[in-house]
Amino acid sequence: MIKLLASLFGAVILVSAQAVFAEPPAAQTPDPDASAVQDTGQQHSTLNRIAAVVNSDVILTSELNASLEQVVAQLNKKGTPLPDTSALTSQVLERLIVDALQMQIAERNGLTIDDNTLNEEIQNLAKESGVSLSEFREILEKEGYSYAVFRENIRDKLLIQEVRRQMVANQIKVSDQEIDNLLASLEASGLGDVKYHLAHIMVSIPEAPGPEEIEAARLRASNILMRLREGSDFEQIAITESDGQNALEGGDLGWRSIGQIPALFTDTVESIRVGEVSDLIQSSGGFHIIKLLEKTGGERHLVNQTRARHILIKTDEVNTDDDVRIRMEQLEIRLEGGEDFASLARSNSQDTLSAAKGGELGWINQGDTVPQFENAMNKLAIGEISKPIKTPFGWHIIQVEARREYDSTDEFERSKAKRLIQTRKYEEELFLWLRRLRDESYVEYRLDQS
Repeated sequence: MIKLLASLFGAVILVSAQAVFAEPPAAQTPDPDASAVQDTGQQHSTLNRIAAVVNSDVILTSELNASLEQVVAQLNKKGTPLPDTSALTSQVLERLIVDALQMQIAERNGLTIDDNTLNEEIQNLAKESGVSLSEFREILEKEGYSYAVFRENIRDKLLIQEVRRQMVANQIKVSDQEIDNLLASLEASGLGDVKYHLAHIMVSIPEAPGPEEIEAARLRASNILMRLREGSDFEQIAITESDGQNALEGGDLGWRSIGQIPALFTDTVESIRVGEVSDLIQSSGGFHIIKLLEKTGGERHLVNQTRARHILIKTDEVNTDDDVRIRMEQLEIRLEGGEDFASLARSNSQDTLSAAKGGELGWINQGDTVPQFENAMNKLAIGEISKPIKTPFGWHIIQVEARREYDSTDEFERSKAKRLIQTRKYEEELFLWLRRLRDESYVEYRLDQS
């Protein structure tokens, strides 16, 4: 139960955003108090006061308190000592501000998450937690958490992911040369199979900082490093003081190969031992501290493959679903009578690429085809021909020719190298984009106002 609740709270918390503090621009925006909070003629309650103005929107203390409760619940489930309330509040508020800015982009661009997509995401969360959807909902509500609110938090999380995909991820390109260079570097170093579990604390500096700002950040980071080396808890300090995207997760970056780690950190990660904390690492964005939590090796990547061929006929405006099914049943009878599969595929299949090769699809990995095709194919013995089956592409007859366990390590490593480069580039570009977004926005803090 505790493990499940921890995963639920983690899912509720919106996508982490880089906390970059900046002074608001000189331009003023209209006071949104009157439109944002209903005027009852009485003193505003603590719950519906404005905590911050973000461009033309507001963040209410009720929203801040709800997010704080979620973060505290997550920390309690993990057994993490609770940090100073003021520092945690500031960290959560900054995340809400940056999330709000991204939600504003979603609204301006007309982005939405439909109910089907939302329901599928929540069903996946329930499945990953090992419970049914109804059990998932019951656990939330027994613990006092509104399922309706949970759904909308997940919708917001998906919206922010889509904003980041369109604004950042879609702009990232990876060349074959970059993949070749990374693989060569990993092979030369002998570190291709090594994985590192890292934690990270960052003290940020603004764009185009002056010497005083850089020195102030250095002193703050040095003080953090000194406290860590005197025995202070890394996770707790990350939660309260890190400006990194993973601050509220205790700075946990998860497991990464050397190719996925920013180049700035690689020498440090390779040189420190498990449990050790690095010296300060300076970048254009600020000062970093890395902790190596765990380290492990990799292994060969073996996959089960099926070599198959098929005949495909599609429905269209002239040929109805019943027409195509009857035609496929006739082909099935001819195959059972001994006619050559390849010849029938060449003369009948509407998959032009495979038809020219007698219906040959080559070696197929799990997940390469749609579920209906894969499920039918997996049930066939070698040499067996299927009944006509329907998929979103049309009607198929399938024959399995062979099966094998294949060492796809080379292809897998190349695909993984591409993903690692994409991830590394994405994180670097996301940080810069979020910092620009934050710096160029109007933010007014009102949490301490009476």
